[in-house]
Amino acid sequence: MVKVEARVVYGSVAAVQAALDNSSVSASVNTVYVERHNGTDRNRNARKVRKTYCFSKDWEVHEALTYFTRYSYNFCWPVRTLRQKIERRRYRQRTPAMAAGLADHVWSLREWLTYPGFDRCRRANNSADRRQD
Repeated sequence: MVKVEARVVYGSVAAVQAALDNSSVSASVNTVYVERHNGTDRNRNARKVRKTYCFSKDWEVHEALTYFTRYSYNFCWPVRTLRQKIERRRYRQRTPAMAAGLADHVWSLREWLTYPGFDRCRRANNSADRRQD
């Protein structure tokens, strides 16, 4: 007989219990959400599917495409199970980022791709300036 023992690895037992108490869909810790995310990731990124011609030869490209699929999914694609009912047969579409409070609207792919990101060159220059002081 095999026994599975659950233990808290990140955070505290109190934080996990508080999250479970606030959850409207689960009363116990499980991996269903992680596995669903992994399935969605494989569906959107052919490089992660077995027996395909789209495999990644270069780790940096694989990593970049992984970030692209993850963030564009979270900001640009509404998820049916996250929608909010406004009135009878009318819903407000929401993305995972909206549900988490990170966005206030569904982003277009163009908006997401052209949003100014963090400038790594500026960060590197600032770090070099601090070391010289």
